[in-house]
Amino acid sequence: FIFALSKEIVEGLKPFGRKAYETFISTVKSIQAGISFDVAGVPSFHLGLNDIKNEQATLDEIFQFIELAGKPCMIAIDEFQQIALYPEKNVEATLRTFIQHCRNGRFIFAGSQRHVMGNMFLSASRPFYQSVSMMQLEAISRDEYAAFAQKHFDENKKAIPKDVIIAIYNQFEGITWYMQKVLNTLFANTSAGETCDEAMLIQAVNQVVNSYRYVYQETMFRLPEKQKELLIAIAKAGKAAGIKSAEFIKKYSLSSASSVQAAQRVLLEKDYITSDNGVFTVYDKFFGLWIRENW
Repeated sequence: FIFALSKEIVEGLKPFGRKAYETFISTVKSIQAGISFDVAGVPSFHLGLNDIKNEQATLDEIFQFIELAGKPCMIAIDEFQQIALYPEKNVEATLRTFIQHCRNGRFIFAGSQRHVMGNMFLSASRPFYQSVSMMQLEAISRDEYAAFAQKHFDENKKAIPKDVIIAIYNQFEGITWYMQKVLNTLFANTSAGETCDEAMLIQAVNQVVNSYRYVYQETMFRLPEKQKELLIAIAKAGKAAGIKSAEFIKKYSLSSASSVQAAQRVLLEKDYITSDNGVFTVYDKFFGLWIRENW
């Protein structure tokens, strides 16, 4: 984590010139050897993961730099739930200690795994318990997406009807990554002077899903049988409620409520599925489509 944080700070300082870098280097002495400048004064960061010998000292120096900055610093950490996966011990508690004493920093913690983020900030046993104001970002509206996409198509003498954009939006629930992936593919497949239609949309979605087929095949091959069975059942259901009920177990030929519960726990931990108020879906929507087509 400290390596990644150091690297991103160095990248973030690029627009502020050499003086900002020199201030950072003079404060964070433990990584001086990993930063150099070319003839144009552009810095390079070439530390390796094993080059930070004293993580605590480096983190202390980084927060000293934040405190000494001439202006308040905004630090945004995306996919914040991943800090639990870094090899440093107690990184969550250590980071919380530094942040609570940092007066010149404003921190934004973003994450896509709502249940994990919720546990981090709402569980009394976790270091970040009740330390933040929570905010849930809703999907961008359909009209805004339609205007955005049509503008880019129009600028390149291509056309995309609003109903095609709405179909993408509804299928992928307005989630930006999937929207952009499909729209980019549609854009590439549409020639100048051409209007893309629903048939092209189906082709584009299939093209994207097919591009991940080897990854998905390997994932299914490696999954234990009970987890695979539950993942397939949830994918086929689309939005699966009452997955431990006798009705769901019978419909999808699952073995027992106890095996479903055990498989559900592991699939959630590995982010193969996600849960919202007891309704389960496949986390990767392209993966869910691939499973429905192939199993």
